[in-house]
Amino acid sequence: MHIGKTGIWSPELRLHPDPVEIHEAAAELDQHGWGALWIPGLGGGDILGDAERLLRATENATVATGVLSIWRHPAAETAEGHARLRRAYDHRLLLGLGVSDAAAARHAGGTYRPLAALDSYLDALDLAKEPVPAEERVVAAMGPKLTELARRRSAGTHPFLVTPEFTAGARADLGPGPLLAPYQAVVVDADPERARETARGFLSPFIGMGHYAKSLLRQGFTEDDLSDGGSDRLIDAVVAWGDIDAIGERIRAHHDAGASHVALHAIGAGGGLPLTAWRQLAPLAR
Repeated sequence: MHIGKTGIWSPELRLHPDPVEIHEAAAELDQHGWGALWIPGLGGGDILGDAERLLRATENATVATGVLSIWRHPAAETAEGHARLRRAYDHRLLLGLGVSDAAAARHAGGTYRPLAALDSYLDALDLAKEPVPAEERVVAAMGPKLTELARRRSAGTHPFLVTPEFTAGARADLGPGPLLAPYQAVVVDADPERARETARGFLSPFIGMGHYAKSLLRQGFTEDDLSDGGSDRLIDAVVAWGDIDAIGERIRAHHDAGASHVALHAIGAGGGLPLTAWRQLAPLAR
């Protein structure tokens, strides 16, 4: 499955209250030439229904889940939904799968053994009446064990809140072939103070989540970096801010480190669809 070198990652393409505006925005993004439109799991809900809305609005872009929680979506339902959308829209749906955290596992009545749980989930996708092909699924892998599983049993990985240095390490673990599609938050604003304030407001909740905090610590950040909403060092490393040239440099850094594709999440101080930011970012679509 070819998803191009850049894509748009957007909760607004699921959450915005006006479906007509979502349809029009997705169609415009498709015209810009983005290789994929990524939508997050957001704790469950009808993510495949939301993916279908984007598939219906577009002609060329792949629609990817970034990511669907294995605890909130039974494998049989996921496989059935994937097969239905593949029949209707050809091979334009990429399933991003994630293990979430221990709370999600407990809520689903399971025990949080992420590696074993994901391995079993992939078994169920393989054994479904209409299996989900390995090349049409990726794993949200943040550590070497899940990365190795992703290499063996999926198209590759979609890591969240990572630096180009992480990308280089993931590529070394994956080898040359698999897809490596890191998420990259961006703020289209050249004012350092304002851009960092916007980035910090977005990043703070994630820093407070244990699994993301552990990932950032493994990437070489310190507890001090994670305090008070994140140090400037942390903000600058995991959020690309500035003008389009500066954001393009971060994308190139990921590609130079081995990324196949970079999924850009335009964050800002306001709500609604970030149409202005998407239009500013359009020259980076490829």
